[in-house]
Amino acid sequence: MQQSINTQKSKKTMSTRVVAQIGILAAISYFLRFIEVPLPIFPSFLKLDFSDIVAVFGGLSMGAVPGFIIVVIKNLLQAVSGSTTGGVGEIANILIAGPYVLMICFICRKVKSYKNVLIGGIVGTIFMALVGAVVDYYIVFPLYALVMPMDVIINMGTVLNPKVTDLFTFMIWIVIPFNLLKGAIMTVVILPLYKKMEKILGVK
Repeated sequence: MQQSINTQKSKKTMSTRVVAQIGILAAISYFLRFIEVPLPIFPSFLKLDFSDIVAVFGGLSMGAVPGFIIVVIKNLLQAVSGSTTGGVGEIANILIAGPYVLMICFICRKVKSYKNVLIGGIVGTIFMALVGAVVDYYIVFPLYALVMPMDVIINMGTVLNPKVTDLFTFMIWIVIPFNLLKGAIMTVVILPLYKKMEKILGVK
């Protein structure tokens, strides 16, 4: 009986700790979202940020679901605090960055190592690029077109790459390369930080 009570207390304490950790990491991820790096080879509205790296380490520490929840909370905070895209950018980030985080956590679910983190980063990057193209083509860009004419958006890509002539070619020559580059850079940043975060977050 006493052992059962202790087990229940342990689970409750663990649950409270996980919720608190998710909240803290989501807040850190939210603030990192404001540090954006524009890339001259892509349209100005496509910027690189490292906020999702926090979700990756949270996921490696607590599991894939908590990692994904961190991504969701970060974007909810962004939307509530004053989204510059009317919530479209936040929805896009959840649907596109979420798979990257989930893939790394899924591949590392049994054995967490540099090798698996690297494999997870590569698979996650490819998955993010493919999912991103579908989500942007069918959901995000049509929503953006409600506030900015699609011709204007397409022209921003054409200026950088003459092969961009419509929304489909925009996905092929702009969106997919951007997400591949973003995923590759995040993976490169994650690897050297892995050992330090292993001690801080209990990633083992």
